Amino acid sequence: MKTAVAYTRVSTAEQGRSGLGLEAQRAAIEAFAAREQITISAWFSECQSGKRVSDTLAERPQLRAALEASQEAGAPVLVSKLDRLSRDVHFISGLMAHKVPFLVAELGADVDPFMLHLFAALAEKERALISQRTKAALAALKARGVKLGPKRANTAAAHEATRLR
Repeated sequence: MKTAVAYTRVSTAEQGRSGLGLEAQRAAIEAFAAREQITISAWFSECQSGKRVSDTLAERPQLRAALEASQEAGAPVLVSKLDRLSRDVHFISGLMAHKVPFLVAELGADVDPFMLHLFAALAEKERALISQRTKAALAALKARGVKLGPKRANTAAAHEATRLR
C-alpha cells in the first residue's frame, strides 16, 4: 500500500480554535486516501495565513516538518486543496521544479503539472480577491462609525486608561 504525509492549514487563529476547517480538510484527505488506498503515515497541521506574497518554510514550520517527513518516508505530501499548501504560484512551481512530491485530494491522483500551475494561479488570484473584499468590508464598517481594532480587556486598568483620555 502507498503512503503519504498529510498536511492541513487554516488561515486564522479563530479558524484554528473552531477546528471546523481542519476537520473538513482531514475528512477530505481521509476519503481520498481510502479511495486511492493510501496510508497516512503522519499528520501535520498549522494555523498560518496564506496572504503573504512569499510563503517561506521559515514562516510555516509544520509545512517544513511535513516536507521533511515526506522526504524521509519517500512519500508525497497530501493536502485537501492546493491553496492549503500555498496561495503563491512561485512557491508551488518551486516545489514542482524541485520534484517535491505532493498530492491534492480535490484534484485527484493523476492531475498533470499544467493543471497544478493553473490552480496555483487561481489560488493566488483568490488571495488577492480575499484581501480586496476584506479591505472593502472594513472600510464600510469604518464609514458607519464602527470602531476597528482589537477589543480592550474589560479590566480596571483599561477603564482607567479610557477615563484619562
